[in-house]
Amino acid sequence: MPYVEKDHFNRDMNYVPDRITRDGRDGWPVEPGRYRLVAAKACPWATRAIIVRQLLGLEDVISLGMPGPVHDEDSWTFELDEGGRDPVLGIEQLREAYVARFPDYPRGITVPAMVDVPSGQLVTNDFPWITHDFFFEWSDHHREDAPDLWPAAVREEMEDVMQHVFTEVNNGVYRCGFAGTQGAYEKAYRRLWDAMDWLEERLAGRRYLMGDTITEADVRLFTTLARFDAVYHGHFKCNRQKLTELPHLWGYARDLFQTPGFGDNTDFDQIKAHYYRVQSDVNPTGVVPAGPDPDVWLTPHGRG
Repeated sequence: MPYVEKDHFNRDMNYVPDRITRDGRDGWPVEPGRYRLVAAKACPWATRAIIVRQLLGLEDVISLGMPGPVHDEDSWTFELDEGGRDPVLGIEQLREAYVARFPDYPRGITVPAMVDVPSGQLVTNDFPWITHDFFFEWSDHHREDAPDLWPAAVREEMEDVMQHVFTEVNNGVYRCGFAGTQGAYEKAYRRLWDAMDWLEERLAGRRYLMGDTITEADVRLFTTLARFDAVYHGHFKCNRQKLTELPHLWGYARDLFQTPGFGDNTDFDQIKAHYYRVQSDVNPTGVVPAGPDPDVWLTPHGRG
């Protein structure tokens, strides 16, 4: 699992650092059809990569394998596929791709993962760089009308915004959910809601985080917001308010959800199954809640 449980939550950010680049400097050159993105819709970090792949029009260039939402301590598995095997890689567990390259791989098996199809080996699971490189390294293969997810004019500020979103919101909900003491939880709760209030204020005067167009920053925030009421509000005790009670963030989240690439890659059943069934230390009964009603995501957002 990508976290360490003590009194305070700390995310393990030690990933395989290889990158797929135009010049192939790490031994993995950009090559259409060669690589498979393995990414579960249950996982927010993996869903980022699925969304960016679609926004940029890379579906015919990088194939997609999708594990199911429930995994054990050993690996993500392909129970959604016929026979329980990924149809391209021919494996039952994502771990098989990891050990094909690193026979004694010592860390958790995480998604997203880029796998080299000819060898069946993991290339990288370094999730921030995967979407970065989809934009910069695979640009020759983007569709003609692909959005500029890293606009040069705001890139420096965007990096700061994304870092704040990562530490305080993407990780902030986990910091609340896996706090080991009351004091650690209350500190995490205050940090999260300080950031949520900052976002609510920022989005009062602009359609998206960086202005009038969707950027990578929006993708990174969206996957947390999409899980907020369904999981984080109750399961992780992030319960000062629901997302639906924050007018600017809620309108913004629906605006993105109703944009191709976002809502169609958001599976609330898989999301709830993953958090409520896998994280048995937080939810020992394994009971998965029936709500909330996903149809509220299709109501008018008023941000056009």
